Amino acid sequence: MINIIPLTGLPEIRPGQDIAALLACKLPVSLEPDDILIVTQKVISKAEGRFVKLGEVTPSEKAVNLAAIVKKDARLVELVLRESSDIVRAVPHVLITRHKLGHVMANAGIDSSNIGDGDSDTVLLLPEDPDKSALKIASAIAEICGVRPAVVVSDSFGRPWRMGVTAVAIGVAGMPALIDQRGNLDRNGRTMEVTQIAIGDSVASAANLVMGEGAEGIPAAILRGLTISKPSQGVTALLRSAEEDLFR
Repeated sequence: MINIIPLTGLPEIRPGQDIAALLACKLPVSLEPDDILIVTQKVISKAEGRFVKLGEVTPSEKAVNLAAIVKKDARLVELVLRESSDIVRAVPHVLITRHKLGHVMANAGIDSSNIGDGDSDTVLLLPEDPDKSALKIASAIAEICGVRPAVVVSDSFGRPWRMGVTAVAIGVAGMPALIDQRGNLDRNGRTMEVTQIAIGDSVASAANLVMGEGAEGIPAAILRGLTISKPSQGVTALLRSAEEDLFR
């Protein structure tokens, strides 16, 4: 049976804080082998100091022109361009880009909600390397607790063709992000040709049921009871290349 156990009572995270030590102090249960620790991108970005004040951003001509199309603050649009490798969609009130990390997402993942008691001029960027962040947390918690959990860094994405947001993995350590079942047989003996399981996303989404999207203040959870006998693999495995994007 799978259990999802929330970590509650964490303080507001500040730049430079040891996020692994803070999480270890708030573990509601002793870690067990095969436990997966899911941590929201936001608290990792805060600890890594990924804050930017819009007042310190000078928009380029390209950002100003694009801001007029999407009807957004030109300073925010400038940050989005800096964090992105490509513009996917730009229409009034919508700016979808391919982030430098490879994720296709709104506003390059830049957010201003639930980022603490800073002024309204402050926004938060994604971690520079979420896989590396996940690995660092896993290693530090192993030293503190004596058990090394797998770690998933989660973020909330909208999806084409469906309403609402759901949590996905943007960083993974200690478990596979994707399980490829192509070539295996189904229960009727047929060879599966396309089945790949986005296990990192499934774990992130499951944990989000207890972590929430609003004012819950639960930035981490333990998922227990899922045994994955596959090698560790970073989140790059989940990213569809631009060449394979058939819907642009």
